[in-house]
Amino acid sequence: MDTPNTPDSAQLMEQILYEVKRVVVGQDRFLERVMVAMLAQGHLLVEGVPGLAKTLTVKTLADVVRGRFKRIQFTPDLVPADLIGTRIYNQKTGDFSPSLGPVFANLLLADEINRAPAKVQSALLEVMQERQVTIAGESHKVPSPFLVMATQNPIETEGTYPLPEAQVDRFMMKVLVDYPTDEEEYVIVERVTGPAVTVQSVATTDQLAALQAQCRNVYVDPSMVQYAVKLVSATRTPEKHGIKGLAAFITYGASPRATIGLVEGARALAMLRGRSYALPEDMTDLVPDVLRHRLVLSYEGLADGLDADALIERIMAAITPPAKPLEHEKRAA
Repeated sequence: MDTPNTPDSAQLMEQILYEVKRVVVGQDRFLERVMVAMLAQGHLLVEGVPGLAKTLTVKTLADVVRGRFKRIQFTPDLVPADLIGTRIYNQKTGDFSPSLGPVFANLLLADEINRAPAKVQSALLEVMQERQVTIAGESHKVPSPFLVMATQNPIETEGTYPLPEAQVDRFMMKVLVDYPTDEEEYVIVERVTGPAVTVQSVATTDQLAALQAQCRNVYVDPSMVQYAVKLVSATRTPEKHGIKGLAAFITYGASPRATIGLVEGARALAMLRGRSYALPEDMTDLVPDVLRHRLVLSYEGLADGLDADALIERIMAAITPPAKPLEHEKRAA
């Protein structure tokens, strides 16, 4: 199997990004996070106002890697069977046969996930963690690779349900998508109103699975794992790390899933950047995305107008990342 920085794997990832960028204008940081989640086999929670190409990005990516794409519009009247499937009675045979739901896809877009009640949201828990669903006591594996991307609209809160903490924690990252620049918006209008662009399928799901396997071989120095542990620990017990006055603003800190997400994310980002080893900046770039949805702010923190990003900034300022490895250490890695 290729090592993570071989020309073959680097060229394949470049081709995938090139094809997606033929359709999607701007949103480079968001697209990078989608690729990181895909390589690290994590799920993505995306928050942004409507019309920022969230659906288009995932659909285009599915076309490029020849994967199955399904979109579920979450609404208050949705039931778990609409998501995972159910059993249907066959009159000819007299048996019940499973009818599999839309979660059986490679790329699943859960649009406006906070519009569905907790019962439906919890139906996603098993499939996100175990990559399987249970229908009438029988387990069914979802296709591999499998990525859930859920979107939330930050504008409207009427008729929405807050996501359960256990489910939020299963998302590797929460990415905030912003408006395009004036120049990007000009190109968007030109592309949408001009001739339709047909994307080419440049990879297969098998090749994507091979890239995921290669990603696990990217070297992460123990000092960086220690840095991830310290960052996550500081969200639970800030005083232990010399950060005074922060504990009053946080009710609950991040779970060990955050530490795993930081290490796996650093691996994937290093691989995207063409390296077989992770550098401290690969991890620090992802810290806000991995931690922001896992911090539960106290009433005092909310009353002071603080948000998770402001607290993460203070934690990152107090805990210094490890030094970059020297050239001979990189080669040894």
